[in-house]
Amino acid sequence: MILTNLEIVPGRRVEKHLGLVHGSTVQAKHLGRDLMASLKNIVGGELKGYTELLEDARAEAVERMKAEAGAIGANAVVNIRFSTASITAGAAELLAYGSAVILAEG
Repeated sequence: MILTNLEIVPGRRVEKHLGLVHGSTVQAKHLGRDLMASLKNIVGGELKGYTELLEDARAEAVERMKAEAGAIGANAVVNIRFSTASITAGAAELLAYGSAVILAEG
């Protein structure tokens, strides 16, 4: 499965557009991460626990998007975008979405 944030895949022609596909996950903060984040807020620096949480959430959302695209016969997802939203205190959604397409061979 080809994934790109471009509207096209250079050197390939879109044969068929299958529609919007998406994948999302809702992640909650971990008490240990929250404690370390509070300390980092005082001294400054990267919140590595949250960085890892976001990376895991992004990977999960992309895998779910790929599965949805594969289920409808796509061989690529183009124009991929990410969005986040706060769901409740301590939990956020990460959404990956794009256009599922069938690319011509070659």
